[in-house]
Amino acid sequence: MDFGHRLDFTDTALKNIRQDGLYRSLRYSKVFKQYITIDGHRLINLSSNDYLGIPTTTIKSEQSQSSSRLISGNDSTYEGLESALAEHKSQQSSLVFPTGYMANIGVIQAIAQKGDLIASDELNHASIIDACRLSGAEVVVYAHNNIDNLYMLLKDRMESQKTGNSFIVTEGVFSMDGDYSNMPGIVDVASKTGAITVVDDAHGDFVAGRDGRGVPDMFGVSNKVDVYTSSLSKALGAFGGYVASDYRIIQLCINRSRSFIYTSALPGFMAGYALERFQSDRETRRITLVERTKQMVNGLTEIGYDIRSHSHIIPVVVGDEKVAVDMSKLLFKKGIFVQPIRYPTVPKKQARLRVSITAWLTEADIKESLKAFKVAFEEFF
Repeated sequence: MDFGHRLDFTDTALKNIRQDGLYRSLRYSKVFKQYITIDGHRLINLSSNDYLGIPTTTIKSEQSQSSSRLISGNDSTYEGLESALAEHKSQQSSLVFPTGYMANIGVIQAIAQKGDLIASDELNHASIIDACRLSGAEVVVYAHNNIDNLYMLLKDRMESQKTGNSFIVTEGVFSMDGDYSNMPGIVDVASKTGAITVVDDAHGDFVAGRDGRGVPDMFGVSNKVDVYTSSLSKALGAFGGYVASDYRIIQLCINRSRSFIYTSALPGFMAGYALERFQSDRETRRITLVERTKQMVNGLTEIGYDIRSHSHIIPVVVGDEKVAVDMSKLLFKKGIFVQPIRYPTVPKKQARLRVSITAWLTEADIKESLKAFKVAFEEFF
């Protein structure tokens, strides 16, 4: 038998991806503050997750290790960082993972088991979806922020008298729509059904709430959330992810989380860098971020865009995938870098330009961006 063409299936797969307007490719770039340079072109960067724009300092690499934390990679720097993060979330303990994705995978897989039920918001991040699948628990998906739907799903479970735990998993700020989770409704359902609440606050942490304590704090229900997951690479601009919860939850993660046990630790100097940024003047940067966000939302609305987000994540929904790509290219020519978001990140025909505001941006940057968006509106809407 001739197996010489056994990889030819990739040609068909890539052709279909291109025809659907979903082809992606990597471009090398350099990011500095509010700018990104690609192929010699410097553009205003509206696709950064460095929300607070904390000024960078020199990272001092004093450790070179390639072991898991349970072997020899548990650098003493972790102790200070995890203590600060636990206090930040008003929890007993916290645990740092190499990434936020791994934190979600790790904690959900550790606490939810076969025989349990997970109720997951339909717009939850891919890491939550993957974690739910890996847990072995039964998974039900409730309509986005639909508290009545969530309650009925958990009420049916409760009335069936099945054994096992129930969990509600949601994001704090939804990463593609920029809207906030209905935290008061979620904790109310949890109190009625005995469900355990898990909130991925990656995009709200250090930004929303008092002193950036997160979305549940913004709604005044932080003391009713059982498990937090979050990222150190979004608003803080460092690297890594973490879980904050009851001491017993953290111990389960240490003993059960495959994404914690079977991977090399985040280098100790990166943990130290995250702690340094956590202890910086975050509030001044947070206030600037709020001001820039209002300026962009108001400006886009005045142009005629249908903007429904009031967070620092502002989706400009286009619909057609190819149009989204073309619109991104036009903005690129005008000196504005904003990436098109397409299926499978969002449903088909709901493609969008995902504008991310950071405190790096000046008022002049926002005005320049709005000028380009006005041209794009006249071209595509």
